[in-house]
Amino acid sequence: MKFSLLAALLLTETASKANWGFWAHRQINRLAIFRLPVQMQVFYKKYMDYLSENAVNPDRRRYAVIGEAERHFIDLDAYGDSALSALPPNWQAAVSKMGEDSLRKHGIVPWHIQLAALQLTTAFKDKSASRILCISADLGHYIADAHVPLHTTRNYNGQLTGQDGIHGLWESRLPELFGRNYDLWLGKVSYRNDIAADVWKAVEQSHVAMDSVLLFERQLSAGFKADKKYSFELRNNVLTRMHSREFSERYHRMLNGQVERRMRASV
Repeated sequence: MKFSLLAALLLTETASKANWGFWAHRQINRLAIFRLPVQMQVFYKKYMDYLSENAVNPDRRRYAVIGEAERHFIDLDAYGDSALSALPPNWQAAVSKMGEDSLRKHGIVPWHIQLAALQLTTAFKDKSASRILCISADLGHYIADAHVPLHTTRNYNGQLTGQDGIHGLWESRLPELFGRNYDLWLGKVSYRNDIAADVWKAVEQSHVAMDSVLLFERQLSAGFKADKKYSFELRNNVLTRMHSREFSERYHRMLNGQVERRMRASV
């Protein structure tokens, strides 16, 4: 019984630290289905609920499965200012140059997405519906994570700059409050010939946006009293401290559509 209670608490804690928030991950996976060619939609639409609900599985595994956490991020600042030009886009070349232990320590999301894409191709060739669905749900999650600015820095939660909690503010609080007004309906998908190039472009764009994520929160916080910056809300029958709606609205306006753009790019 004690073990069950501990497991339940760990799952609750994991959920509270979920990347992009559960709502955003589910939306991204669901909307991606509608961009597919008609022939693929026939298959994927039948399992839309599965792909949406299981979009959060990698987060649920993150603190329980060895090797999972490193698939969600890459600390580009650990490699210096020239990281994007110094890091090989393909895994084997990166291992040869940097060493596998070092790469895994600082996150491997751009390389893991390439691996998952290859695994998905194999699953299609094998006509394994269960593997197609499982890999697709996970792959959507990792692609979405690569589009999050704070997933490209060691200062992922503002802990190095006295901005603790910014991770949940950007990824969860803002999409949950304002995401339903985002325009996430895009045109038809186009076939991509170079997955590695696309993934690294997404990571680069995320990293470029990272500075403003931190800067705007710092500027806004400077003029906010603590009792106005935070509020308490009932979440899953638990009174939870989080950024107030007023603070979140002003921060959202300062970001000028950034969260919406990153979600659109993820889809």
